[in-house]
Amino acid sequence: LERLNEMLLQHYCEDILYPERTAAVIPLNRRFQTYKGFLEVTGENVFRRYPSALLELFLILQRHPEIRGVRASTIRLLREHRYLIDDDFRNDLANRSLFMEILRQPAGITHEFRRMNRYGILAAYWPSFALIVGRMQYDLFHVYTVDEHTLVVLRNLRRMSLARCADELPYCHRLFERIPKPEILYLAALFHDIAKGRGGDHSELGAEEAEAFCLHHGLSAFDARKVAWLVRHHLLMSVTAQRKDISDPAVVNAFARASGNVNRLTYLYLLTVADIRATNPELWNSWKDSLLTELYHAAHRAIRRGLHNPLHNREVIEEARSIAAGILDEEGIDRRAYEALWSNFSQDYFLRHSGRDIAWQTAAILQHGDSTDPLVLIRELTERGSTEIFIFAPDHNHLFAHASCLLTSLGLNILDARIITAEHGYTLDTFYVLDEESEPIRSQGRIEEITGALVAALRTPDMEPEETSRRTPRRVQHFSFKPEIRFARHDPTRSTRLELISADHPGLLCKVGKAFVESGVLVLGARIATLGAQAEDIFYVTDLDRRPITAKSCQKEIRHAILRQMGYEAENPAVNDA
Repeated sequence: LERLNEMLLQHYCEDILYPERTAAVIPLNRRFQTYKGFLEVTGENVFRRYPSALLELFLILQRHPEIRGVRASTIRLLREHRYLIDDDFRNDLANRSLFMEILRQPAGITHEFRRMNRYGILAAYWPSFALIVGRMQYDLFHVYTVDEHTLVVLRNLRRMSLARCADELPYCHRLFERIPKPEILYLAALFHDIAKGRGGDHSELGAEEAEAFCLHHGLSAFDARKVAWLVRHHLLMSVTAQRKDISDPAVVNAFARASGNVNRLTYLYLLTVADIRATNPELWNSWKDSLLTELYHAAHRAIRRGLHNPLHNREVIEEARSIAAGILDEEGIDRRAYEALWSNFSQDYFLRHSGRDIAWQTAAILQHGDSTDPLVLIRELTERGSTEIFIFAPDHNHLFAHASCLLTSLGLNILDARIITAEHGYTLDTFYVLDEESEPIRSQGRIEEITGALVAALRTPDMEPEETSRRTPRRVQHFSFKPEIRFARHDPTRSTRLELISADHPGLLCKVGKAFVESGVLVLGARIATLGAQAEDIFYVTDLDRRPITAKSCQKEIRHAILRQMGYEAENPAVNDA
């Protein structure tokens, strides 16, 4: 339908919109000419006599941006001669060179690959691509068919390269200008999902095919392996940034080792940004942008330092304390006062917060003095692309549930949570949130509303958390996921890692928090990730004595409590233990 529609509209342009134009034919070469500003073949037998012209047409359009399009009669001839693209055609050096030349042009790459897809030439030349044309993934995460998603990734990379689009992603544009061979990124984009729908690991299958294709098209073995590596690991950075604690040096060191060098890290970063933005435009926000950038910088630093000499927790803690002390000293805050306060804080606090964060929180706590009222601080974090809500209050088992329920009821989306309990019986909780439009909170009135509501709620922590009244969006109601709950040890925090994968809906965190209260579970931290209609949340939990929850009977009790809160009492959801 799309191709038929294009031909009909092309006829309309030629015969109705431009009938008065002088019908002068302008030759371009022996095979192509322009008529009324549109490209056409010089004769009906051109493609039969010169099969390479099936690809040359797109290269000419790239080199002559003044051409308005392709004449309808030529589109028809192009489609009628696709049968000429066979194994002999694909193995012809001239045709392989033409394909790579199209990919290496300074302009028109996205337009012409889209046109090649519309005319069926891309699928004919590249049989694997034919398998993903029109292939849909039935969820609310992927909004494009696989072929369209692939071409949107290519478009996103191209936009990073253009000075006129630099304002979209300034940092990506600066990095793109430094990479030596953009075609490596373009090929990785074209192949990263090429094996979707075949069964098995699509990243691994795609990597093998990508390497063979690159070698067949004249790339060096080194460049072919780099493309294959990017395809094989195209999900690595996204998973690490969104589902792991990137403030943990061990996580950063493992990611840096997997990347290997700064060149591959930069290629992977650019591909990851382009991929996420092409999966579902509504899911890209300043928070995801900041996570990926933060991970890139941390891994870059680790690689420059030397993979044989990884950064250790002690060095991170010392650096954070030093930076914080320098800021507090400049502000004239008594060193004995803040060092006395810090003596109550665990190493985990200094590991998971930057020096600037520590200084900001420390100054506010000291100014708060001996007041028993909860301290609530809210600030927009431009570098993290979100709003930070910091709570300093007497420790209480229900605090996470209270805070998460209240923030959800106020229309906020919780992105990350850091729960730290000090030795003097106070908790230091940090929530990173966005509003319902996936934007940081900028209104002072809104900040005051949230602050007042949190202070009032935390003054009476014994009250049962109130569940949100926000309704589940109608389009999400039709996608039902059976929850998966997994437990695993997490030695770095001496806790248990609880992973929950379920259908996303307003109040999910509140329900989980209430289940934790019911089961006697303390939350040390949480990582919240929402992928379309699916929530993939990770909690680091202990029992009330702050010990890891290892007993199967206790894990079973927690699982049942979560499922009851979610309304799955009578269900038999998929449950896995790690």
